Amino acid sequence: MYDSEINNEESERTAFRKAEKKYKIYYDNSKKKKIPRPVDLSEVIDFKSILDKYNCNDELREGVTALKCDFDRPIFCLKNRPGFYFIPSALSVEEQCQWIRESLTSFPQFPNRTNHDAFYGSIPDLFVSATQGKKFVFEERDPDSVDSHPKWKLVEEMDRLSGSDAHKSVQASLLLRKLRWSTLGLQFDWSKRSYNVDLPHKKIPDSLCQLAKIMAAPVMPCGEEFQPEAAIVNYFGLGDMLGGHLDDMEKDWSKPIVSMSLGCKAIFLLGGKSREDSPIAMFLRSGDVVLMAGEARECFHGVPRIFTDTENAEIASLESQFLDQDFSFLDYIRTSRININIRQVF
Repeated sequence: MYDSEINNEESERTAFRKAEKKYKIYYDNSKKKKIPRPVDLSEVIDFKSILDKYNCNDELREGVTALKCDFDRPIFCLKNRPGFYFIPSALSVEEQCQWIRESLTSFPQFPNRTNHDAFYGSIPDLFVSATQGKKFVFEERDPDSVDSHPKWKLVEEMDRLSGSDAHKSVQASLLLRKLRWSTLGLQFDWSKRSYNVDLPHKKIPDSLCQLAKIMAAPVMPCGEEFQPEAAIVNYFGLGDMLGGHLDDMEKDWSKPIVSMSLGCKAIFLLGGKSREDSPIAMFLRSGDVVLMAGEARECFHGVPRIFTDTENAEIASLESQFLDQDFSFLDYIRTSRININIRQVF
């Protein structure tokens, strides 16, 4: 590549893109293992540290304020990002474990849709099948069938397949690791970028609705209650990222998006109304809740990195909880992050 091309590419990178590249995970390859390159985290806002200062009545970081409201835990705001609210450690460890289980077992089930639907159709009990070492085998579809999806059946072991069938199979564990999103409540049509009320769906679980209402209450317009109608569950593995985007498909932006973090720590970028605005970087830990309403709904945001190493993942409390319950969930969450973001559509 010529130097002029490099310079042109550099000039075309937006401030948001530069921040993504700064925090994205890159590796220095060695013969033994891939080693993540060091990254400067000195500018990343740490709301855990800010919470500690708040509890000790110390002065908060410049640009950060605490919302004064009748709520049982502090809510922090950013002076230059109106409508953005951060509630650190909002969820108990028990609540975190509950929603990790639901996100892996019940949320990806029909009629909820996932990123696998387009190719595999609805996959029942994916998490259970993955932990049991099962595989999915392709079955030829009846050409006269009205079903547009290929058919896949579960098998216990690979050695039960003939040689001709082996290349038409896929491990359930691989599909679990490639699970990127599932949708709850009203279903989002990704091809049309709009909600499709005609798609089969069931209500968001009542317990999740009640939790979202409690979290949203302090920032709701006076006299109004948050009405959870749809949710998107995002699944992140090592090296995964969520590029800068807007959540702008809902009708009323005065109502917040309630976003819950579960699992490994991540970096969250909150930009401005243009990709040219330099974003603010902050850590998201398991149990943190973010609210975005009003002007913040017009801000680009994304997740360029999750931390899965023992030192930085910060999931010790989850590990101790799951060790006493079900190791299969612990095995997944040790290298993963889950985000549940709940919305009022209409």
